[in-house]
Amino acid sequence: MGVRRRWLLAAGGTTLVLTAGVGSMVVPERTEAAPPPRLLTEASWHTPDPEADAAWLAEGVVPGADGPYAEMVRQGLLDLRALTAGSGAVAAGPARSWNYAWPRDSAFAAVAFARTGHTDDATRVLHFLADVQLDDGGFEARYLLDGEGTPDGRRRQDDGAGWTLWALREALDADPSPGSALERAQELRPVLDAATEFVLGRTDDGERLPDPSSDYWERRETLLTLGTAAPLVAGLHAAAAVYSRLGERTRALSVDRCANRLDTVVRAHFAPAGFARYAEPDEPSGGVDAAVTFLLPPFTARAEPAVLAAFDAYQVAALRPAGGLAPGSGWKRDGISWTPETALVAHAAASSGRPAQARAWLDWLNSHRTGWGAIPEKVLADGSPAGPAPLGWSAASVVLAVDAL
Repeated sequence: MGVRRRWLLAAGGTTLVLTAGVGSMVVPERTEAAPPPRLLTEASWHTPDPEADAAWLAEGVVPGADGPYAEMVRQGLLDLRALTAGSGAVAAGPARSWNYAWPRDSAFAAVAFARTGHTDDATRVLHFLADVQLDDGGFEARYLLDGEGTPDGRRRQDDGAGWTLWALREALDADPSPGSALERAQELRPVLDAATEFVLGRTDDGERLPDPSSDYWERRETLLTLGTAAPLVAGLHAAAAVYSRLGERTRALSVDRCANRLDTVVRAHFAPAGFARYAEPDEPSGGVDAAVTFLLPPFTARAEPAVLAAFDAYQVAALRPAGGLAPGSGWKRDGISWTPETALVAHAAASSGRPAQARAWLDWLNSHRTGWGAIPEKVLADGSPAGPAPLGWSAASVVLAVDAL
């Protein structure tokens, strides 16, 4: 009998076990004629300085330093450091089409830096976001690494304001010095005010849903996605917490009331469809997607049963042959696993009191790194890495997941 491979996903009180014989044929899900993507970068993308890297790591902490994910976390942190430009921009990845700064990716990198004691790096990233913020408080989809504009005419993505506010709050909370955190909050007051007003304006102070906008799927949208709506809720709650830190109780209470209203509106809209990507049940590319993680800790205060049920449903419906996850259950059936979404699930599970579930996904990510240790964007049906490597969003989410454990 051949050796059997076993992936275990502990989904709350339910355990899903998927087994696949190593010696048996795995039929890919690909239905397109296009060739599978290839690995776009190699170990030579960055020339490391072992002495400088060791000194930098020693300035902070490595979550899980004595555990099974220590090397993955160390490499993830070093990759984030290498992806961060002098301007504070964090490149999504080293390959050409990814060598730009998305506010979403930068926000997660800032939080990873902050959580691991690299306060100055986190602050630098947040200042970059402040520098490129638009006059109305929102953000473009992505930016050149020098902050001097955008690479093309891609439509802006409104979730950037929510992610920036969330990152600001998380970075301040991670600072062990209250005085230092307060000083940085005051320095970043302009980005706080502008992003907050942007979200309030987009939602009429939390009374209505925002308009459709492109999100992490990177495509034009005519319908509102959970991937746009949920980060705005998280952003308003975060903004209220920062105003409270600044001692502005009245402003904090006002923003928090708006956040609660928007939270209620968003959940009422998406709950009937099982917190799917779109609330419209007839949308053919709908189904639950990774954005359901944005309604769980650490992006919200608590994990509600209905959201956890959708979270578990996503992990089953989006599972791919190599064992990772697609961006959503409605994603094309090309057999490819995506590490950003898989890492988001690990992060949300770790933050929601599901350590076994988080470890199962971290184990998978750890076993599908490149030969030089980076986390790639994608994993093909046969288990080989593809796309740019490292991918900053995946690296940051892995660091945060292990930290949450």
